[in-house]
Amino acid sequence: MFRIANLRFFTTQTNLVHFQRSLSRTMSSELIPSNPSDVMVTRNVTPNIVTFSVPFARFGKAKIGGRGTLVKLTSGSLAAFSPVALTDATKTKVTEMGGKVSYLVALDIEHHIFLSEWAKEYPDAKIIGPHGLPEKRAQQHDSKIGREEFAVVFTPEQKHETKISDEFDADFDYEYVDGHANRELVFCYKPEKVLIQADLLFNLPATEQYSKLPESERQASGVVDKLFAKLQSTEGEAKWIKRFNWYILAKDRPSYNDSLKVIGGWDFDTLIPCHGDVIEGNAKEVFDKVFDWHLGGRK
Repeated sequence: MFRIANLRFFTTQTNLVHFQRSLSRTMSSELIPSNPSDVMVTRNVTPNIVTFSVPFARFGKAKIGGRGTLVKLTSGSLAAFSPVALTDATKTKVTEMGGKVSYLVALDIEHHIFLSEWAKEYPDAKIIGPHGLPEKRAQQHDSKIGREEFAVVFTPEQKHETKISDEFDADFDYEYVDGHANRELVFCYKPEKVLIQADLLFNLPATEQYSKLPESERQASGVVDKLFAKLQSTEGEAKWIKRFNWYILAKDRPSYNDSLKVIGGWDFDTLIPCHGDVIEGNAKEVFDKVFDWHLGGRK
């Protein structure tokens, strides 16, 4: 029975990876809510951090949600992490926070669709992302994806030598988790102890991100949706998300483990994921539990 269960687990996980790869070839129009202004939830998580949360179903079936994060640096400049649709309400919030968008960050190789939209509106912003993303964007035949130049590109070889700017570095710790399948950039906003990341850690269900939809569209439905909600839940022992990270997402496990130990040494109590609900108050405890194996708990 144990072997059969494991076989089913790995078969399912392998199928999900194939789905994820196919997603990267999907046109952006198929990934974007047709009415972002109507379904977006804008919230001040802290005095200097605003999130823009929207519904998003991976593979068109798994309700994982999407989220962009806007941070006001102590210098007054703004940094947008994996920005979502630039609606009138989003622009208004940017203006309220000072209006000076200086940094546009793609948190991994998948979260980049709206970079061009924001870069056109805020042309002085530096674009930042992981290695391979500029080349990936250059190969896209998609009207929403432009050919903007990246000011900072993180590579595995130079990830700890690469710096963004003095004002940015004064407020943020950051780590390039190149051992992750999606090449994750993870940031900690030190003044308010907030970890910002994309696919490193999900926290399903995506309650906030689906909160403006009718009740009938919020609940998990279908096999893929229910399965993914279970695989990416941080509740209880979080055994399925642990397995997903260990066996599937850790493309280069030694490098992945090293990066997680760096992040685990930071001081944070809030965690903002791109998928699922924000974790507030006990984020470090949840992080340590989910990544226990990578932090030395698995022998």
